[in-house]
Amino acid sequence: MGGLSGTALVTGGGRGIGAGIARALASAGMRVAVSGRTAAEVESVAREIGGLGLVGDVTSAESVEHWRTELAELDLLVCNAGIAGPVEALAPPEEWWRSFEVNVLGVYRCCHAFAARMIERGSGRIVNVTSGSAYLPTQAGRSNTAYPASKAAVHRFSEVLADQLAPHNVYVFSLSPGHVQTAMTGNDPAEGPWTPPECAPRLVCALASGEFDALAGRYLHAEQDPPASLRERMDSIQADDLNAIRLRR
Repeated sequence: MGGLSGTALVTGGGRGIGAGIARALASAGMRVAVSGRTAAEVESVAREIGGLGLVGDVTSAESVEHWRTELAELDLLVCNAGIAGPVEALAPPEEWWRSFEVNVLGVYRCCHAFAARMIERGSGRIVNVTSGSAYLPTQAGRSNTAYPASKAAVHRFSEVLADQLAPHNVYVFSLSPGHVQTAMTGNDPAEGPWTPPECAPRLVCALASGEFDALAGRYLHAEQDPPASLRERMDSIQADDLNAIRLRR
């Protein structure tokens, strides 16, 4: 693949979508650190790609500070770590809130730790992984209650953060990987159709290149917005305010 350089951190990089993104970035030429709570998974992916394994939890200030210390220079932050959370609307509050701690607070902690350093350097990119569940209609009685709410928060945070950081040449993207078959989504064919797993890594690599910095803050879907399509549509996306979650009356 080739073409990229610099250092990247992929949270939740020990398996699933995160591991795929880490492999793709390494193949493209970046030095990649992967983080996660399961040491065996993190270390396995790190060895495979010749990168750095960082064991820890995105909700922990101590873990994120340790990662920041280990990565003096970071060109790309991919906030991918996430959990599904409970389906029941009246699940125990601490169980429901745990989804927000991982999916939202974890994203904020990582952005807070690394964005300031990117601003000082005058360059950097952040990709926050959100979900189509942030805006799609729910399936009655089947959708998780905390997960879509948390991912909606991640997208809105990313949009606002992108607006504030762009003047410093730090570009923030909101990326939905699509409906990828992973341990979290399960293996039930009835839950398909599935998004090809290579879509998200391909789009993250394209965003890391800087080619699509003008689309910072937009909602990008890995399957529906492949790099070739974005190249063709970039001007119309900006002119017509597309790839944005808006209330239209």
